[in-house]
Amino acid sequence: MRIIRGKYKGRHIPTPTHFKARPTTDFAKEGLFNVLENNYVDFAEDGLTALDLFAGTGSIGLELASRGCSEVVSVEKDFKHWQFLQRVAKELNATEWKPVHADVFKFCRQGGDRYDIIFADPPYALPNLDEIPDTVLGTAEHPEEGVLKAGGIFILEHGKNYDFSGHPRFLSHRNYGSVHFSFFR
Repeated sequence: MRIIRGKYKGRHIPTPTHFKARPTTDFAKEGLFNVLENNYVDFAEDGLTALDLFAGTGSIGLELASRGCSEVVSVEKDFKHWQFLQRVAKELNATEWKPVHADVFKFCRQGGDRYDIIFADPPYALPNLDEIPDTVLGTAEHPEEGVLKAGGIFILEHGKNYDFSGHPRFLSHRNYGSVHFSFFR
């Protein structure tokens, strides 16, 4: 795993070979952050907060922290992955990056904080992957149940078999090889 830009730029963090996680490719990650910086997010803005769901190896959460988010919460259910995230945060002294060991759906439903940027990279075979936008954004009837701040951006990474263009808060879709990103506001 490589950090592309920011204060942790150039850092290579070896991920354990036994991990089940599928990290976002560098090609897709560079494309994603180019889209974010050119269209949706000013990383120079003070106080940006981010939520990284299904954190896996922590690649996206670390990139968000590296680019200047004041707080990045990375939620990971797998205990070994969460332990890895904790270790990396400590090694980098990344105090703005907070790995949390929790189920993503329960974490989002518990309420509390709202975030400027939310990224979700669920397993592509997750049976309820299509529920993630409403879990993060809230439903049309209950938008207050979401965890995205007003004006914030939500990015969902998914496989080619999903089409979220009919969602009322869908903005755009980009793909980088087999990696697809749907953007919502």
